[in-house]
Amino acid sequence: MIVPASQSPRRTRVLVADDTESIRTLFHKLLTNEGHHVVSVEDGMAALDAVRRHRPDVVLLDVGMPGVDGIEVCRQLKSDPLTRLTPVVLVTGLSDLSDRIKGIEAGADDFLSKPVHPHELRARVASLSRMKQLTDALDSAEAAFMALAMTIEARDPTTNGHCERLSTHAVVLGRALGLPGEDLEALHRGGYLHDVGKVGVPDSVLLKQGKLTPDEFALMKRHPDIGDMLCAPLQSLQDVRPIIRGHHERLNGSGYPQGLRGDEVPLLAQIVGIVDVYDALTSNRPYRPAWSGDEAARHLMDEVFEGKFLKTHVEAFLDTHKITTLV
Repeated sequence: MIVPASQSPRRTRVLVADDTESIRTLFHKLLTNEGHHVVSVEDGMAALDAVRRHRPDVVLLDVGMPGVDGIEVCRQLKSDPLTRLTPVVLVTGLSDLSDRIKGIEAGADDFLSKPVHPHELRARVASLSRMKQLTDALDSAEAAFMALAMTIEARDPTTNGHCERLSTHAVVLGRALGLPGEDLEALHRGGYLHDVGKVGVPDSVLLKQGKLTPDEFALMKRHPDIGDMLCAPLQSLQDVRPIIRGHHERLNGSGYPQGLRGDEVPLLAQIVGIVDVYDALTSNRPYRPAWSGDEAARHLMDEVFEGKFLKTHVEAFLDTHKITTLV
């Protein structure tokens, strides 16, 4: 059976950066013969530009390029969220141990030693391209979950923009508390995905304008567990799951779904919980108008005194909003 062109697998894009023309020519020939699409450049600056323009699946970098060398190119690619998952192979001399150590510190995924054996080159590129395809598939699955979260938000017009605001403000608070980059990234994604479990809550409950009955509230309280269960199969969302499951937990044990206390409540969930309460209070709801920032601030401080949140966290959050009227 002939596979339609629209269904044909995409050729792997490989970027080769080397200041020696004969090596670029050799790599181009070997890799195009394997069916890869190859882009060749002769220096580090051109490599960085080619990555932005061509979005390669695998990058081969000569360590010894003049100007911006391969190690610096690797470091820049691995520090950029858009390219940090792109596999990078550093091509070094067989005895250049110091370059390999620097390459590992820069985030290199693999190494090839000069002179490069054709079979090894083909095998490394094939292996890393498969890894990139798997990574892209995980990214696609995560993107689908993001779209699902936005769809859930769209069910209720009164929550328009809630997820985006939560994501933004949670990152700002996390940065104010001095959290590392990986935690800020988890807060960014967790802000969007925290309520994804509401896909399992009926519209009659989710969109009800009056007070929920005990049975309806019991249904609503299931959404953290549902969201956690939905995200469990995705390895890329493991650092977000504590936010999804724990953003309604409170330090005094009054939250749900587990009634966690104190340090049992994950830090990132505490942060999203604070931002969630503030955004809910300062947004219009069918059963009440939006509160002012000062009113919401006083409510948060009341919850601090009740032991639900840490005072330092709430004060840091209010400081990011330039709200200083506290009681």
